[in-house]
Amino acid sequence: MSNSNFATFYLVRHGQTDWNLERKIQGQTDIPLNTVGEQDAQGVAEEFKNIKFDLAFSSDLLRAKRTTEIIALEHKLTIQTTKLLRERHFGTLEGQPSAAFFTELKLLKELSRQERQKHKLNDGYESDEEFLARVLTFLRETAIASPGKNILVGTHGGTLRMLLLHLGEFSYDDNDANHIKNGGYIVLESDGVDFFLKKINGVTNFSNLNKVSL
Repeated sequence: MSNSNFATFYLVRHGQTDWNLERKIQGQTDIPLNTVGEQDAQGVAEEFKNIKFDLAFSSDLLRAKRTTEIIALEHKLTIQTTKLLRERHFGTLEGQPSAAFFTELKLLKELSRQERQKHKLNDGYESDEEFLARVLTFLRETAIASPGKNILVGTHGGTLRMLLLHLGEFSYDDNDANHIKNGGYIVLESDGVDFFLKKINGVTNFSNLNKVSL
């Protein structure tokens, strides 16, 4: 049984977009769901239909917001959007083929963990440290304000992967090779200080990293 002091977060990656299909780097470029993406969200909605959600939050980007709307519809929840849940900003890499990012990753493997956390691939790129800081700010503040609540969160694959890295579920090597499918999700509990991972759904390991869509 969950501790009543802990909020339970259901963090969901958005459904498919055309840029996912075309394997382009989206980042914070505001690309909507495609038809398959709507179906991805419907699938999660079906899986979550018996969960009593108390609150719903989403990244303010269209693909995450629409995914959350579809899941939240049956629960009759108002969605609160926030920039804190956005995908990483990839700077000048946005709009380029995903392969361009994985070429850069080969260089990052030469860095120590501490160096990599702070590293920027270009001037507009959001470092791991910056990315994680804003996501944890959202989770900590929301957990403290909402003990005992079930909270639906619509977000992005990078957000989930960064959290799994932070929680020790992934190493950096794992994080480079693992992909969270559209509609994949993680469930975690937090009291605003500690985090406990309860479930992961939709993680796939790719031997060919160029297949991954961001």
